[in-house]
Parts: sequence; C-alpha cells; structure tokens
Amino acid sequence: MTERVVSVSRVIKASPEAIFDVLVDPARHCEIDGSGMVQKLRGESKRLELGSKFGMDMKMGILPYRITSTVKEFDENRLIAWAHLGKHRWRYELEPVVESDGGGTKVTESFDWSTSASPKFIELMGYPKKHPANMEATLERLASVVES
Repeated sequence: MTERVVSVSRVIKASPEAIFDVLVDPARHCEIDGSGMVQKLRGESKRLELGSKFGMDMKMGILPYRITSTVKEFDENRLIAWAHLGKHRWRYELEPVVESDGGGTKVTESFDWSTSASPKFIELMGYPKKHPANMEATLERLASVVES
C-alpha cells in the first residue's frame, strides 16, 4: 500500500464467506453502496472472479452515467478489488476475528488511487477526504445485510 489509499474498517458479525458472497455479486452492490452513486447492474449478474468485467448504472448528483469495472485482485473469501477506466481501485479485505475477540470478520474497504490514471485530479476533486464517510456507510449497510 502507498500513501494514496484511504481505508475504513469494521467488525461485522458474519463469516468471511457470507460477506464475500455479497461482494462478488455485482447485483447487490447498489444494496450496500453508502455513497448513493451505484444505481443498478447493467447486464447479467454473474459471480465475480479475477478478470471479471461488470457494468453499473451510476449517478453523481443529478448526472447519470455508466461504468464498466474489472476485478483486478481476488483471493476467495479474503480479498476483492476492482477498477474502471480511471484505474483507481475499490478494495475489500476480509479477516476473520477469533471467537475470544467476539468473532465475526474485520472488513476493510479501501479507495486506492495509487494506480489511478490521474491521481492529482482525484486529489483536486477531494475524493480522498470525501470517501471515508461513504465507506463507513457502505460497511454499515453491508453489516445490516449479512447480520440479519
């Protein structure tokens, strides 16, 4: 990791497998998105794996747009990350929490713009400061989905 990464972590009372099942289903991304930008999956819902491509209908403010992402990092039940044409990555890392510490899974969501085609633009737009609150909301929504 580099200095061009912001992350938020939360312990979720569910297994890594249950959490990963949500993350690898792009049709469920709008259900857990805390930013309000992810609207719906474009195309067929297929379980993601390394190299998978998936399209999403998005919205920034009142501006709708479409984006296609590719899974760039993948370790079953432990790690998934994707990037789109901007090349920055959204990453989820899952780490089991031992029962003596309460059990569950520590989930870390990261926005990594070290791989970005335009890191200075991302910084100028203020995304590194804006995204942590959205990521906290995403992890809250993810927890509500898998803990119920």
